[in-house]
Amino acid sequence: MNDLRRIEAFLEAKSAETGASQNTLSAYARDLADFHEFLIDKKQDLMQVDMAGVEAYLVDLVNRDLSQSTRARRLSAIKQFFHFCLEENWRADHPALQITGPGRGKSLPKTMTVIDVDRLMDCAITTAKGAVERARNACLMQVLYATGMRVSELMSLPIAACRGEPEFLLIKGKGGKERIVPLSPPASAALTLWLYHRDQEEERKVNEGHDASPFLFPSRGKLGHLTRHWFYQNIKNWAVHAGIDASVVTPHTIRHAFATHLLANGADLRVIQTLLGHADVSTTEIYTHVLDDHLRDLVMDHHPLSTKRRKSIGNTSSEGQ
Repeated sequence: MNDLRRIEAFLEAKSAETGASQNTLSAYARDLADFHEFLIDKKQDLMQVDMAGVEAYLVDLVNRDLSQSTRARRLSAIKQFFHFCLEENWRADHPALQITGPGRGKSLPKTMTVIDVDRLMDCAITTAKGAVERARNACLMQVLYATGMRVSELMSLPIAACRGEPEFLLIKGKGGKERIVPLSPPASAALTLWLYHRDQEEERKVNEGHDASPFLFPSRGKLGHLTRHWFYQNIKNWAVHAGIDASVVTPHTIRHAFATHLLANGADLRVIQTLLGHADVSTTEIYTHVLDDHLRDLVMDHHPLSTKRRKSIGNTSSEGQ
């Protein structure tokens, strides 16, 4: 078995055992392919490379000015691959086991104000051509902002999850894990309107001999539904029309806005973790840094020992005397 076939076997195992998404599998494939090409240049292979060889690759990544998070991800993929090699008895050792990576720097997530989200939603509707497109765009934006879904989860949302005017949606997230998220009244109304137009379009297609789509947002493309790339391009266009800096607006920015706005209005961090589908609350905690000033004001205004609150209480007492 050659190295490429071993990488394929690793990816197949990841898909079968952990339910890794296609995006995750593609990332593993790219990272391991890059490592494999580096070894070929050095006249080495995956079954013979030692710890020094892996470290040389990591140094090469630094010399290529790759980001800290990219280097950490590459090392993680390499470690998981060699762990798989041990399990398959392809190697008797793990050459990357003792290597400590650069870690993943946690940059603060880009977010948007409530006003900017409203402007973006308005432009998604006003720039649409016709009632069907307006209904679709309104549904996309309302449901995305109301649930904090990942864009890939939204694009592949099955129609079966949306029937019967639901108050909640069942979402299948990373690793096949399911979670339930509530729908706001505006999102529910937008979903109902889109279902009306979507079903009419689907009925017409079926009458023309096409198969019915299982997705909420069907498409004639290879995947059968609208893609992340399609949504990414459109949300940039809506941002430009709304007069918002398009460089900071992505579908994921709406997810960040969902979490940040919930936290700013008093939502519990554990609840937000559940709604976002984060496996670890430490991932969700990054949103608290976005709201440092807001949280500081909450303490100063409401904590009984804060100087600001004590002065307020003291003034009230003086006035009552």
